[in-house]
Amino acid sequence: MSDDRHPLDEHFRNAVAGLSRGPARAPEAPVRAGSDLTVSQALSLFRSQCESRHADLAAKYLQSRGRGYYTIGSSGHEGNAAVAQALRIDDPALLHYRSGGFYCARAHLHGGIDPLADILRGVAAATDEPISGGRHKVFGRRELSIIPQTSTIASHLPRAVGLAFSLDRVRRLGVPSEWPADALVVSSFGDASVNHSTLVGAFNTSSNTVYQGIGMPLLMVCEDNGFGISTRTPAGWIAQRFSARPGLRYLAADGTDLADVFDATRQAAEFVRASRKPAFLHLKMVRFLGHAGSDAEVAYRKPGEIAADYERDPLVATARLLAAAGAADGMELLAEYEAVRARALELAEQLLGRPQLASASEVMAPLALPDEESVRAEVLPRVGEDHGGQLRSEVFAGRRPEDEGPLTLAQSINRALHDELFRRPAAVVFGEDVAVKGGVYGLTRGLRKAFGAARVWDTLLDEQAILGTGLGAGLAGMLPIPEIQYLAYLHNAEDQLRGEAATLRFFSDRQYRNPMVVRIPGLAYQKGFGGHFHNDNSVAVLRDLPGVLVACPSHPSDAPALLRTLLAAAATDGAVSVYLEPIALYHRRDLYSDGDGLWLADYAAPTNWSASHIPIGRARIWGRTAADSLTIITYGNGVPMSLRVANELARQGVSARVLDLRWLAPLPIGDIVAEAAATGRVLVVDEGRRSGGVSEGVVTALVDAGFEGRIRRVTSEDSFIPLGEAAYHVLLDEATILDAAKSLV
Repeated sequence: MSDDRHPLDEHFRNAVAGLSRGPARAPEAPVRAGSDLTVSQALSLFRSQCESRHADLAAKYLQSRGRGYYTIGSSGHEGNAAVAQALRIDDPALLHYRSGGFYCARAHLHGGIDPLADILRGVAAATDEPISGGRHKVFGRRELSIIPQTSTIASHLPRAVGLAFSLDRVRRLGVPSEWPADALVVSSFGDASVNHSTLVGAFNTSSNTVYQGIGMPLLMVCEDNGFGISTRTPAGWIAQRFSARPGLRYLAADGTDLADVFDATRQAAEFVRASRKPAFLHLKMVRFLGHAGSDAEVAYRKPGEIAADYERDPLVATARLLAAAGAADGMELLAEYEAVRARALELAEQLLGRPQLASASEVMAPLALPDEESVRAEVLPRVGEDHGGQLRSEVFAGRRPEDEGPLTLAQSINRALHDELFRRPAAVVFGEDVAVKGGVYGLTRGLRKAFGAARVWDTLLDEQAILGTGLGAGLAGMLPIPEIQYLAYLHNAEDQLRGEAATLRFFSDRQYRNPMVVRIPGLAYQKGFGGHFHNDNSVAVLRDLPGVLVACPSHPSDAPALLRTLLAAAATDGAVSVYLEPIALYHRRDLYSDGDGLWLADYAAPTNWSASHIPIGRARIWGRTAADSLTIITYGNGVPMSLRVANELARQGVSARVLDLRWLAPLPIGDIVAEAAATGRVLVVDEGRRSGGVSEGVVTALVDAGFEGRIRRVTSEDSFIPLGEAAYHVLLDEATILDAAKSLV
């Protein structure tokens, strides 16, 4: 292998080789006067810094050999090793992608872990990489309490805020948690991220929480290198933004000075741990090697400016600090640096032949559906649960739901939420207007009174914060049931589902989970109240999230069972799911005619939950007979519409069955194919938009299965939904369904 060296490597050698050893300090003495960092700690951190630097240089070598797939490095940011040294291993960490020094230092604090090997295995997408199993290069390891994050544009900050918020709350609720009672959350990010709405929202949530007197033990570390790829951060901008922010302790340090970083971090951590309030640690860093491997800095920086930055190399600064403390001379420090370099190159050579994920099934293993037997067992009442006794009766104010008589969809969901909070002490409900008011449509009415403000609370009007709280609460040990008030509001924050919730099991190889059931009222056909923001019929954003379950109840007899299945999947498997509730069906009572009461259902008593259990990916068949000549496949509002069409067809001598999908992800493929084959004719009724809707998935599934019968689909238009009666020009109606059905039979 070539011994060519990067100019940064050469600069370190030249700057350090001639350093002389100063008066010796004892190993446990301060590395310099006035600092809490000891000589022995500084020596250990120097090794961590060297490992982080050589991981970056070895990554470039691997890239040149076609086996390095991730080259966003930490060079220039190695001062963050001192942040790790000043904290505890059991302080959960959600890290920026330039946190190599932190990772190496925390690994050495733990002992028995080779951080250099971990990082390079991630770079090479090797299957023995310890957190993602070769799926991505992320900083994460269970033993080190480092939770893997993509950390793009501070997308991990809402989760960090949610976890910090939840650490104290789990103690208050008596919920078991893997984190100590006095733990704090540390989350790092770059200076360019402070301008993104994700971070702005997270900081606002943090400040608002503290303002209300609620604990927020969060240390936010801004690693300010002055660049966002090629865009410069204005000098002084970070300090001006955060130095005088209410409810936030601001501290600053020279990120290239190991002792300064350590002392500032220790001061910040002591404040956060004692006060349970957040702190902002501003570290002024320098960035070497560009943004990533493909970034040519010379396109936007002058060569002289790049060379001048070498004088701020944190490794050189640490070498000078150690030499001045009499810990080593330049040649000894250079020998340490070279030993790490040799180890990094040796690992890189070994990785050239390291196995990678070899099949789709290996790649997708963390996304597997929850085990059905485990889910069923979790759904059923456990031995000793007071389901038939006085405590449960008190939750329902003396009248159990199974004794109420027929309920609407809204009522059945409300009763199921009561039951699940009763039997699951870790379950919490939160969102906009869900507590005091009980929800816009009354779905959460009575929950706060029954279970208290610690388990049912109103949030800020910020969907990003709501989902971030859910992600953090799940990590803390709770079972979160957040509500997004309307489907259209999800789009303000969908990356928290797509980029954060859906990816955690994938990037951690199931070692970390964020169990969560997100309730979302949505879909269309509301009368007297509407427009796009309250009648959103687009579900495409939910259906392409790998591993995320999406259930849509249409009838009150199914709604509690579907909710129980999702919560059981979350509890047993850490599943993330969406419970999409058709608003227009909330209070419907009748199906064919006024007063028939056919859209009501009795609530199943706990002793009957086994019989009413709905497995993941199983549909419901309405009206099946041997004489059926048409299968209508639908969901949500389409179910009562299709049943009325089937009733009209029966009056005309045509028998049709209706399949309620119930599951939009995964689609119930087996039921779809079987029921289609039984009649040979399929009409897909999709209240969503024609493009990107559920019907596309159903038709494709039939084609993939080799279905040879006739298929037709009817949908709403590719349009936003306007106010008033104009909505019915673009929404699917029963006349269209009937015409399509008759054309098939």
